[in-house]
Amino acid sequence: MEYTVQKLGLPLEQIKELVNSPAFDDAKALREHREQLLEKRKQLDVLIANVEKTMAQKEGRMTMTDREKFEGFKQSLIDENEQKYGKEIREKYGDEVVERSNEKLRGMTPEQYEAMKRLEEEVMTMLAQAFQQGDPAGELAQKAAELHRQWLSFSWNAYSKEAHAGIVQMYVEDERFKAYYDKHQAGMAEFLRDAVWIYTSNKS
Repeated sequence: MEYTVQKLGLPLEQIKELVNSPAFDDAKALREHREQLLEKRKQLDVLIANVEKTMAQKEGRMTMTDREKFEGFKQSLIDENEQKYGKEIREKYGDEVVERSNEKLRGMTPEQYEAMKRLEEEVMTMLAQAFQQGDPAGELAQKAAELHRQWLSFSWNAYSKEAHAGIVQMYVEDERFKAYYDKHQAGMAEFLRDAVWIYTSNKS
């Protein structure tokens, strides 16, 4: 019984008094001991729950949110474009123009990015159809040139027909751009350039 009472966490002198007292009740002592153990268990359960919650929060902070992933994805696009085409584009248009374009891409929402990708697909589809007709001044080719202008506007702060005409010329001169437009059919880069040149010459 002394062991049981000691587990109550009482001082030894008080334990002696309790055990030697005529009024000492073994059953009551056990009940009180049980209550104290249950109370300790509740406290431990609370502590464990708090630790688990803190761990989950920390793990959550370490796990990237969809927004963080998208921000990282946009930055990787910018870095890739800089690595592949940065030198040529900066020489042609200047650092300020390129930096403004990069900032516009950084500010793009996921919805805007998806709209830009859908429009890019529309440009390629329309361009392929127009290419089959073989007339860069034709209705389909001019629609493709207009869609291309809209697509550029996702990353350009301001549109100019001179810049539009210049960039499609770069598509033809730079083998990397040329390969992108010619991957479906050879000659599509030149066809787009011709269509845009007609489009910009007619644009006020």
